[in-house]
Amino acid sequence: MNQYQLPSQEKKPEYVRTNFDGIAKAYDRFNDWNSFFLHRSWKDWVVKEAKKSVPAAKSALDLCCGTGDITLRLSKDQNLERVVGLDFSEKMLSFAIHKIPKDPRVQLLIGDAMNLSQFADNSFDIVTMGFGLRNVSDLKQCLLEIKRVLKKDGVFVNLDVGRVRPKFLKFFADFYFFKIVPIFGYLLYGKANEMFDYLPHSSKVYPDQESLAQILKELGFREVRFQNFVFGNAVAHLATN
Repeated sequence: MNQYQLPSQEKKPEYVRTNFDGIAKAYDRFNDWNSFFLHRSWKDWVVKEAKKSVPAAKSALDLCCGTGDITLRLSKDQNLERVVGLDFSEKMLSFAIHKIPKDPRVQLLIGDAMNLSQFADNSFDIVTMGFGLRNVSDLKQCLLEIKRVLKKDGVFVNLDVGRVRPKFLKFFADFYFFKIVPIFGYLLYGKANEMFDYLPHSSKVYPDQESLAQILKELGFREVRFQNFVFGNAVAHLATN
């Protein structure tokens, strides 16, 4: 029986950083395997909807950018004059650097989504986040930092795990996420890295679709909506500042 325990809130940042450093080398392959390559279309959707929401956007910040999938997609929009990818895993960023063509408009920075003090208020038209929000130590504090750096009428688009809504599918979804997905990780890295136990277990304490939408509204975001993917296995929330 799996006795895995999630790290405490105090230990979570260092735990996540260390373990993500450890899986950086094959993180893209892991995402392809565990989502059957669907994560690529979900990230396309995030960027398309962000740009649709702010057609005149000139600046974008991709938080918890990892190996740079969403940052790369944002950088392809020549109307964006500034694109910043930020992550606290140096090894993840080392792969993003090689993935994203050199471009003076694009910066890749080491930083913490919980503390965006390097950016002034009202700095960005778009803020995106892909599978990172459930890894922060204080979800509401992180969202308030995002709200601070977003310009008025700017948009935040968050992609992360969701709850499968058809009850008859939930059993199969949980079995896949808790039993099969870790196997992909072990095949790539061996059992030394706990991240493949952490990832499914972290979803249990992360707000469901409706709860996260409500939190965003309570924090002052407007026009909050969400889009389910694969019956809610993944979900994207959009919120206007």
